[in-house]
Amino acid sequence: MEPEQLQKSIAAQHAGKKATDIRLRGTELYFLPVHTRVPLKFGTETLTSVTCARVRVVVEDRKGRLASGWGESPLSVQWVWPSDVGYAFRHNALKDFCEELAAAWASFNVTGHPFEIGYDFQQSILPALLGGFNRDCRPQDRMPTLAALLCCSPFDLALHDAFGNAHGIPVYDTYTAAYMNRDLGFYLESAEDVSFDFREKYPSDFLNAAREDTLPVWHMVGGLDPLDSSELNGTHIDDGEPLLLRDWIERDGINCLKVKLRGNDAEWDYQRLLQVSTIANSRDDIWLSADFNCTVTEIGYVNAVLDRIRDNAPSVFKSILYVEQPFPYDLKSHMIDVHSVAARKPLLMDESAHNWELVKLGRSLGWNGVALKTCKTQTGALLMLCWAKAHGMHLMVQDLTNPMLAQIPHVLLASHAGTMMGVESNAMQFYPFASAPEAQVHPGLYSRRNGHLDLSSIRGPGFGYRIDEIKRTLDEPVVRCGIGSL
Repeated sequence: MEPEQLQKSIAAQHAGKKATDIRLRGTELYFLPVHTRVPLKFGTETLTSVTCARVRVVVEDRKGRLASGWGESPLSVQWVWPSDVGYAFRHNALKDFCEELAAAWASFNVTGHPFEIGYDFQQSILPALLGGFNRDCRPQDRMPTLAALLCCSPFDLALHDAFGNAHGIPVYDTYTAAYMNRDLGFYLESAEDVSFDFREKYPSDFLNAAREDTLPVWHMVGGLDPLDSSELNGTHIDDGEPLLLRDWIERDGINCLKVKLRGNDAEWDYQRLLQVSTIANSRDDIWLSADFNCTVTEIGYVNAVLDRIRDNAPSVFKSILYVEQPFPYDLKSHMIDVHSVAARKPLLMDESAHNWELVKLGRSLGWNGVALKTCKTQTGALLMLCWAKAHGMHLMVQDLTNPMLAQIPHVLLASHAGTMMGVESNAMQFYPFASAPEAQVHPGLYSRRNGHLDLSSIRGPGFGYRIDEIKRTLDEPVVRCGIGSL
């Protein structure tokens, strides 16, 4: 079916009927470059800069009134698209795909709640668009689904923000029967061993009724981060920000540390966890998570590292709250039974959890938790959250080193989700000055004090960006699609 025919079919089948429904009228896409102060290692690659895709959408309600909304995600090439193909090729491909998405979203003439519109777009338009893009533009190295979701996420986020703005209410107040045309039974089905009926259930049934205004915050200990002065190797950055882990802990009051491991060097991984724990021993309430960087292919590797810590350093083992995504991204190609790891520590899916169906598959293999990210779309993150909670799985909300506007939906998701322990936030480690205009309005979101983030400045409709108060000057959009000049 041709895209135009497909859209008409979707519009006919799933058109909303609420007086509050909206439809898209236009999109704008901006690219904002950011450079890191220190390198950030992802798997076998290193990130030193990133392009943030910022999107504005305009929507129209049933009375013809217009409203706009904003969304943003860093296009983290190394995270979404690990490959031997050069960085520039993949980076340009992500930007090109964002431009195609801007046109596709602007012409997606479906009416409803943004949750419904976002779901329909991801189910019908996004796969065809990615297939055509890979076939026509990138045949030598196909863009993965995770990368397509990342490019899609700022549009989806902006749509949710616009809906809240259109009705003058926070977006998390809209995930109810009063605003949504479909219950969760339309989207979700329970696992075979669990009798859970999603009919007449809505996302609000799985979210904290009142958000948390302060959240414990996780600091990321990257694989290239110097742990003490002997590892600086002459590195000196005169910007007033810490470099060494002990200084971060002392200044920001950090007691939650996500430790990036190699996943292919068991001795290094073991020693790294011990070293980090030793440095953090000034805090008696320390928590660690072990992130094996998706590089492990054998269950025995992770079990051996954990068992060695359990046997030789029981206090360190006790402080490990969870293990994150040791195994490769593609769950269907690596059907690894992980029950033995999950029996030792909660085992959370991240890169392999593209949607709730993959969370369901992961649970059948033994995964017992999910690390949510808004960069996989707000719609998709909420569906995974609801399915996981209905099945008793652990939840965390993980960072993609989110600066600027990207930070706000990220921390809001964590505040409403009910996570194991707060939220990860590390943009202040890698580009602390990139968010200066946003920090003027939301100071507690872009600095970590007493081991927490302060969300109290987030208020008003949509995601509570308070966008009119943020003094950031944008260049002309790279793409503008839809009504007039928006």
